Amino acid sequence: MKVLIVGGGGREHAIAWKFSQSPQITQLYCAPGNAGIAKLATCVPIKATDLEAMVQFAVTQNIDLVFVAPDDPLALGMVDALQQAGIRAFGPSKAAARIEASKSFAKDLMHRYQIPTADYAVFESTPAALAYLNGCDLPIVIKADGLALGKGVIIAQTQLEAEQAVRAMLEGNVFGQAGSRVIIESFLTGPELTVLAFTDGKTVVPMVSSRDHKRAFDQDQGPNTGGMGTIAPGASLSEKDQQHLMAAIFQPTIDAMASEGCPFKGVIYFGLMLTPTGPKVIEYNARFGDPEAQVVLPLLETDLMEICLAVLEERLDQIKIRWQEDRSACCVVMASGGYPGSYTTGYPISGLDTVTRSLVFHAGTRQEGSQIVTAGGRVLGVTAVADSLEDAIDQAYQDVARIHFVQAHYRKDIGRT
Repeated sequence: MKVLIVGGGGREHAIAWKFSQSPQITQLYCAPGNAGIAKLATCVPIKATDLEAMVQFAVTQNIDLVFVAPDDPLALGMVDALQQAGIRAFGPSKAAARIEASKSFAKDLMHRYQIPTADYAVFESTPAALAYLNGCDLPIVIKADGLALGKGVIIAQTQLEAEQAVRAMLEGNVFGQAGSRVIIESFLTGPELTVLAFTDGKTVVPMVSSRDHKRAFDQDQGPNTGGMGTIAPGASLSEKDQQHLMAAIFQPTIDAMASEGCPFKGVIYFGLMLTPTGPKVIEYNARFGDPEAQVVLPLLETDLMEICLAVLEERLDQIKIRWQEDRSACCVVMASGGYPGSYTTGYPISGLDTVTRSLVFHAGTRQEGSQIVTAGGRVLGVTAVADSLEDAIDQAYQDVARIHFVQAHYRKDIGRT
């Protein structure tokens, strides 16, 4: 099979790495890819959001399957466009991708189908939002409705911070069109947990849980980022816990999407808060998380292509998905200094060839002659797999120390906070 992966970050590198192990795949492409992915696949200089060019490439190259990995092309309807051109595509339709692309759609869906989540209200008007804030307890959560690169969430500790967040989104255009509508929701407490799941629109199969570290600095300080590191498993869930999550959240979500006329097929991301009154949904994503994919996929034993085909053919209930039992993984993200704010790129990266135990997934890199240089905010994800979480964390940090580039920034407490 000839397979094309859409995207060019750490998540896509992890997917390419896993696909490269499949005996079913004879040729692997990635658009646009990056310097790390180029060692596993033929990189094609097409932007992930260029639907027309992506479809044309898939048709002319007789691609058998396109794996649409990032949120933006899913929200734009790339899967629909590929399918209309006769190309099999893995990922949700544009209508189903609204579960991530519009937080108000997701919140309303949970409200209609009684899926546990925080209390909320949706606003497009600044005066109405500010009036609502006057009756809210603090802290309070302000969210941009649309896609904002994982940064459209502000936890306001004071009334002033909340008002400033609302004004910044609705009037200041800080998140562009994504912030033209805001969700104000009550603040939940408890450990956070991510559970990714494969689903064919009917059956839902959870993966190993994970836990992301969103804040830029140690001890969960600083601004939100796309993710500074992650561990798997993210929590020790009993059989009873897993059954409850399936009955209260996972299956009801997939059933709700089918009832709404937009069945969800692909990978769905459940962002959960384990509150004192039970687990609640913080957010949904319509694809593999980044960097969650970088710790979950190394623990997957089953051929990823076998799972993709089962999803597309709606026979997920007929296969057994196997994981590395009793193993753990840790991914530490190495970012450009200044991320998630302004940062400089183009710095040479050294030490990559000295890392032999961990996997190094490239996120923001490019090849310049014989040198790999930085090309994004998040640059690398160093992932270690070991028999214990503590060993995985130690190994990941030992290998992070082998890699160098100017102004490299990473958290020192991934998995320990």
